[in-house]
Formats: sequence, structure tokens, C-alpha cells
Amino acid sequence: MGLTEAGQKKTEEHARRVREMFANIAPRYDLLNHLLSGNIDRRWRRRVVKRLRKLVPKDARLLDVGCGTGDLSIALFENTAAQVTGIDFCGPMLKLAKTKAPQLQFIEGDALNLPFAEASFDGLTIGFALRNLADVDRGLRELLRVLKPDGHVLILEFSHPVNPAFAALVRFYNWRLLPWIGGLVSGSRGAYQYLPDSISKFPNQETLASMMRAAGFADVSFENLSGGVAAVHIGRRQ
Repeated sequence: MGLTEAGQKKTEEHARRVREMFANIAPRYDLLNHLLSGNIDRRWRRRVVKRLRKLVPKDARLLDVGCGTGDLSIALFENTAAQVTGIDFCGPMLKLAKTKAPQLQFIEGDALNLPFAEASFDGLTIGFALRNLADVDRGLRELLRVLKPDGHVLILEFSHPVNPAFAALVRFYNWRLLPWIGGLVSGSRGAYQYLPDSISKFPNQETLASMMRAAGFADVSFENLSGGVAAVHIGRRQ
């Protein structure tokens, strides 16, 4: 079912706001990712690569959706024999990605309307980008569309800690400390207020798994990382 005109305008406005926000923080994005996570984000990406490597052929064609400045794309390239393509809708982020890895193909494009034919890729990754989409369900269906039969998607995203006491500590950090540090370093406090807000509104692990099944993915599972601060969801196209 297509979007109504009002729905399309809402989607476009959301995309514009998110794109501008990431464009503003692009110069400090990598630094803050590593600083604010205590470098744990690197470990999370390595876990995604390790899991995906076991699920796709050695000569796989991989797509990293919402690649940003290219960290996950580069990790895939350096640790597999696959052909890796990254796609993101924020030009300044892609410019940095191309500087870091000029040997990779980075494309500017929309995750809700990927510029690829159906069944184009053996494997997909999307790291810390799914929650930024205006329509997560539509985004999941689009990921499924470009995935080959028996291909796998791995979704790395912030999630909901499973221990209540730890969850309270994470919320304190996300809402009180993270915006202050992020704003101080990047000059955009709003971007780092958006981060905890978007995490709090994003579906929990079980709900996202159910959404993936509803979108058409089979063999859906997830693995909590760092007590559920993040999670890797895996699904297969039948």
C-alpha cells in the first residue's frame, strides 16, 4: 500500500531533519562514537562481522545500509573477501567514509527506497541506523527486497538493557551525561538529545524480532551486547 500525500510529506520532513542533524555533527561523529561508548562500539561491529562471515559465501556481495562514515563497511571489507557497498543519505558522512576507504563504493541513497534490484545482495548490515528511519516497518521490507533468497540481514542497534538496575544506570548516562558531552565536543547538543530519545522510542529486542518476522524474515534471532545496551538481530530471506 502506497503512502498518502500527508504520509509522504511527513516521511520526507523526518528524513530532512535527520540528514541535517548528521551533516552538522559529521566532523566529530567518529570521535564521539568511540568516546561516548568507551570504544565498545568497535567490539560490537567486530561481533557483527564475525556473525555475518559465517552466514554468507566467501565471494559474497554485501550492502551496508546507513553506513554513515563507513566504520562497519570498512570492517566488513577488511575481514571478509566480500564485495562491500555502503549507502547513506547524508552526503557529508559519505564524504568522510570515502576519505577513510577510497577503495570502497559508497553511494548516496535512501534506505526506504534502495536503488538496487530485488535480490541483489548475499548479505546486508545496518548499524545504528534503523531507528533513524521514518518508517521502520517499511525499512525492513526494503531490506528484505534487495536480499537474495537464503541471504541474511544483521541489524546492529541500540536496545534495552535486560537488568533493571543496569537499565536505570544507562538511562541516567544517556539522558544526563551523553547530551552534555556530545554537545560540548560536537557543538550540537540537540543531536545528542535526539540519541537517547530515539533509543527510548525504538522497539525492544523481542518487539523488533516480531517486526522482522512480520516483514517476511525467517529464522529471526537476536543477541544482546553489553547487557542489552545494543543488540544484533539476524534474519534470513526464504
